[in-house]
Amino acid sequence: MISLKFYEPENFPELDYILDNIQSQYTATAKQSLEKIEERNQNEDFFAYPITIFQDEKVAGFFVLDFGDDKFDLTENLDSVLLRSLSINPAFQGQGIGRSAMIEVDHFIKEHFSDCNEIVLAVNEQNKSAFQLYSKTGYNFDGKTRMGRSGPQYLMYKKL
Repeated sequence: MISLKFYEPENFPELDYILDNIQSQYTATAKQSLEKIEERNQNEDFFAYPITIFQDEKVAGFFVLDFGDDKFDLTENLDSVLLRSLSINPAFQGQGIGRSAMIEVDHFIKEHFSDCNEIVLAVNEQNKSAFQLYSKTGYNFDGKTRMGRSGPQYLMYKKL
């Protein structure tokens, strides 16, 4: 059973997993994401929410829901959220956790951020498995791209 919860510092030891060289090209680790959020908070940018993915009450992964201005690189929708930095602990990969989490995030957003009506994200065009994951869980790709830190990215969205 997959559940999503707002990040709590006591979960950090289980989120301090290492991604392989390929995965680390495409996504930030939980540690990197949390450091970036803390840096943003120092500038009074409190619009990013770290989320922990649980499988049967065990910490299995992480992502960020970002309501800040970065989302406007992908959409003009004021009521959208940017999903970023998704990762699954390598010990839990291949079990469908990412897919279940991407389905569950819809419910999580509706429960906690009821004004939000769209999720946007960017996925590296070389990251075929992530693109397939998002496509299979209802995200759309209309041919829009942008340049990311590791090359071209597909811009995807899902209406809620």
